[in-house]
Amino acid sequence: MTSDEVLEVFREAGALLEGHFILSSGRRSPVFLQKALVFSQPELSAKLCAALAERVKETFGDIDVVAGPAVGGIIPGYELARQLGCRSIFAERVDGQLTFRRGFSIYEGDRVLIAEDIVTTGLSFRETVEALNDLPGTVVGGSCVIDRSNGKADVGCKLVSLARVDFPDYAPTDLPPELEAIPATKPGSRGLA
Repeated sequence: MTSDEVLEVFREAGALLEGHFILSSGRRSPVFLQKALVFSQPELSAKLCAALAERVKETFGDIDVVAGPAVGGIIPGYELARQLGCRSIFAERVDGQLTFRRGFSIYEGDRVLIAEDIVTTGLSFRETVEALNDLPGTVVGGSCVIDRSNGKADVGCKLVSLARVDFPDYAPTDLPPELEAIPATKPGSRGLA
């Protein structure tokens, strides 16, 4: 799949939004990817993750465990693991830090792939790498459906993406006039009470 084909899946699902959006980083953008609208549809999740699984196999070889951060890494991580024929686990926040609980385990010698839906700043990815550093096994790399940073985000490991995009984003104090004229909305989940 090409980046354009991936974005077309998002368009068809009504998940490529245009307006004035507050991103999880606090920056502003005229484009928002409402990934929940894509990952709520099993056939779209399977289509995207099957294509991503092929890239993962070519780049990293066999994988024993796919690990992702909650919430964004749960559905794509599960579907990617299903496509790769391995286990899927996820980390969640406990006292502000990502940790693996619920009886999830990684064993000595396990080859671990991190999975995320969309990478913007790489923060959740880096936190997942840190949480995995406390466990046995080896992080061989990471994967995401869309790399919104176009390869610029520091994710703490090698990253394979299905699509790389470079949508503009701005500091809230340095908006172009056309964006400043539109009320801002925050459709994402980070920072919700």
